[in-house]
Amino acid sequence: MNLFDDSKIPLLSKALGAYTLRQKVIGSNIANVTTAGYHARSVTFEEELAGASRQQTLVPLTTDERHIAVGPSAPGLPDAKVTEKPAEGSLSEDPLASGINNVDIDFEMSELAKNQIRFKFASRLLANSFRNIEKSIKGSL
Repeated sequence: MNLFDDSKIPLLSKALGAYTLRQKVIGSNIANVTTAGYHARSVTFEEELAGASRQQTLVPLTTDERHIAVGPSAPGLPDAKVTEKPAEGSLSEDPLASGINNVDIDFEMSELAKNQIRFKFASRLLANSFRNIEKSIKGSL
């Protein structure tokens, strides 16, 4: 058992990894906006996390290695998954859409902005967590 397993640090670390992956995927979509036949991709992390939290059950805590484990083990944090967006009918009849693939540049740019905000927020929360740990180790001055 890791010291930080019961904190928000593992979740924030997974989130930062997912946001980094999403940034790369969005960048790839934007770079291929004029590539014929390219299929836009997306990253699902929030959906995976919501699904895992719905399946989460209470797991009895064993305080000694001699205790008998009861029930299923606690589910781990989900990983981000890269999925391909549907190719047909995914775009509206937008005259600004590329017309040669299913990449919508306006949608991708808005997703890029949202992802940057999410990354910045998660990194600030993680930094605050470590700052609080540092304060508890050093003591208040």
